[in-house]
Amino acid sequence: MLDAKIHTLITVAKTRSFTRAARELSLTQPAVSHHINQLEKELGITLFIRKKGALQLTKQGDLALKYARRLVALNEGLQRELWDEEHNIKHLRIGITHTAESNLVAQVLAQYGSEHPDVLITIITDSIKKLYNRLENYELDIAIVDDSPIGRSLNSLLLDTDYLVCAMANENQLSSRAMLTIDDIRKERMILRLPKSGTINLFVDTLRSLGRSIDEFNVILEVDNIATIKDLVRLNMGVSILPYSTCLDEVQKGKMTVLSVENMSMMRQTNIVYQQDFSHKEILQDLLQLYKERSRRFRSVYR
Repeated sequence: MLDAKIHTLITVAKTRSFTRAARELSLTQPAVSHHINQLEKELGITLFIRKKGALQLTKQGDLALKYARRLVALNEGLQRELWDEEHNIKHLRIGITHTAESNLVAQVLAQYGSEHPDVLITIITDSIKKLYNRLENYELDIAIVDDSPIGRSLNSLLLDTDYLVCAMANENQLSSRAMLTIDDIRKERMILRLPKSGTINLFVDTLRSLGRSIDEFNVILEVDNIATIKDLVRLNMGVSILPYSTCLDEVQKGKMTVLSVENMSMMRQTNIVYQQDFSHKEILQDLLQLYKERSRRFRSVYR
């Protein structure tokens, strides 16, 4: 159903070479060149320029590639929904951030899948920006992120409100404090998320609003995996700035200490984000209800 020239454009953009694209597509090099020439004539633009021995997309070509990927995703979505309709099953592609892997979100998705055997859930973990891009390109059905899609044509549903804390081992000398100051943690070895993560962006922005900088801190390690950070913190290898929700289990079981930092109100929202034309709104309500029930039950156990 989808024009073969669309796949050629995507493959040439990926390989930056007509020859390599031809090899990957099992076509001849002249056939690949012909596809690109046809697209350029149809659209009235130049898609690629040759730069330093490789093909590079023009600005117009980059825009065309964005829509080409969207067309492929929509075509795959159509095929999937037709198959789902025939077999009475729903495929649900859900994007989550690395933070969500370590809190109640993953548990809720597993529970939903267990309670709905007619739903097949695929979880994709990525950065917030990439999850938004995948949503807009219809490569995901929904995303659960610690952010609000301001400035994007996406809908959102508030799932929870969370805040950042300083996490440390119970043996850390600061663990007996009621709260911390910025200067307290500035003296500690710090194990943080990667610089572009939502957690660190919020921490850095809050510091900046107070006239402080992340450069003042002794950051010894940057890790993308929340579970790894918590393991290192529990071993007293350093302290970290983490969402409270990801530390709740360890705190309630007495395996870790978390403290607020004076003058740093690092609040954030967790939202379910989806396209305006998402056709299964009842799933959103079900997930929201399951999250509230599990969150309430989880907190009551450790109260």
